[in-house]
Amino acid sequence: MEAILEEYGELLVRVDEWFSSCRSRFPDEIACGRECSACCRGLFDITLLDALFLRRGFDNLPEDVRRSVLLRAEERLGRIRETWPEFAPPYILNSRPEEEWDQIDNDNPCVLLGSDGLCLVYDHRPLTCRLHGLPHIDSSGEVMDDAWCSLNFQSQDPLVLTGLRGDFTEIFRRETILVGEFNALLTGFPTAQIDTLIPAALLIDFFQACPKPATV
Repeated sequence: MEAILEEYGELLVRVDEWFSSCRSRFPDEIACGRECSACCRGLFDITLLDALFLRRGFDNLPEDVRRSVLLRAEERLGRIRETWPEFAPPYILNSRPEEEWDQIDNDNPCVLLGSDGLCLVYDHRPLTCRLHGLPHIDSSGEVMDDAWCSLNFQSQDPLVLTGLRGDFTEIFRRETILVGEFNALLTGFPTAQIDTLIPAALLIDFFQACPKPATV
């Protein structure tokens, strides 16, 4: 598991390097960065691998900060259970219709934002947080996601800019492999689609979820 987390961390650094290179090429067009939290609102799903990686950063925070965040997380989960009463430990998020997500108050700030509006676990934030804000265009030219933050590229179309391209085919392929390997260790099944939410990730007992080694 440690080897998977280490390799996943290296993959996330690779994504950060792509994002940084985009900012250096288009500094006047990209507002995203550590200092911006405009998109850090609502609920979105993350993989269990992202959840544990996130927890590594969270567990290093001062105790009083962790306690305050956990209170917010538990409050958020209480509101979620008003719509999804069965959402309980180990907090696995199955596929749900979009209309159910719309029933949940989905405009609250992330529980991991500090009083200054900055992410408390920035170096351990999930992959989706690192990718958000720019379109994902593979080095081959294939558009994998054509969405971008409305604060970015207000004067031109980023989809035609070759300077935003990245090795997304390889990045997503490697992510899928690592997620499968991690899920196999955690649950015994190499299922790619096992997700949770950030507030729940702070409360999951990962070690209890791991299958016990066979005894002879």
